[in-house]
Amino acid sequence: MGFLDSILGRDRPVRPDLDRLFGLPAAALTLRAGTGFVPAGAGSVCFATVEGGAFARLKEEVRDLLDVEAVAAADRGGAAGAYPVTYGSDAYGYTWLTVRRPADDLITLVNDLHAVNALLEEAGFGPNLLCSLTAFRPPGAEDGPGAEAGPGADGGQGGAGRAEGPAGGPRRARDLALVYLYKRGTFYPFAPRAERAETRDNALELQVRGLLAGDLPMEPDMERWFPVWGAPGLGGP
Repeated sequence: MGFLDSILGRDRPVRPDLDRLFGLPAAALTLRAGTGFVPAGAGSVCFATVEGGAFARLKEEVRDLLDVEAVAAADRGGAAGAYPVTYGSDAYGYTWLTVRRPADDLITLVNDLHAVNALLEEAGFGPNLLCSLTAFRPPGAEDGPGAEAGPGADGGQGGAGRAEGPAGGPRRARDLALVYLYKRGTFYPFAPRAERAETRDNALELQVRGLLAGDLPMEPDMERWFPVWGAPGLGGP
């Protein structure tokens, strides 16, 4: 199954429900209790780029809106301009808008992701939306918004399925992401392994699916758990 088939879910179209993103903060508490993974302070929205001035202006409006909010956060104790919005492209040619916030402020990050999706949807670009990603780090990984994991920060599972810290032995997965499929209104876990390029920790992904089944609508069709290699907010192999 190709990228668009997996992400767009063409064989079973449903009405997008962006409010499901608001379930992420509660799910993060369940995830931390069950695996030790914590929010990384980075999230992103993936969409198919459209040529033309209208779409280019909308992208800049989104960037300006969220950057202004980051600067305004300085009045609440944050650092002005510390969490800029960035755009990038992946190997498939899709555009990723990345938002970075303090790792302990997942609610604001989720609000940002919701706002980006809603703005694109309201402007008539809903068909271009593919997915949204929220990144998580194992315990002991480098702190900070969207910080890349270091050589020893590849996450994994301990004897009881918990990701171990630096003193807990080797880890199997560097990062974990919860991916929201816009066209299907469902989530799935993505856990790239650290020790081998473009391989996944399937056991961790299944564990996370079971843990979060009561918090988020999990995607039942595992063929649609598309591997978002190199997505912003996730460390490289």
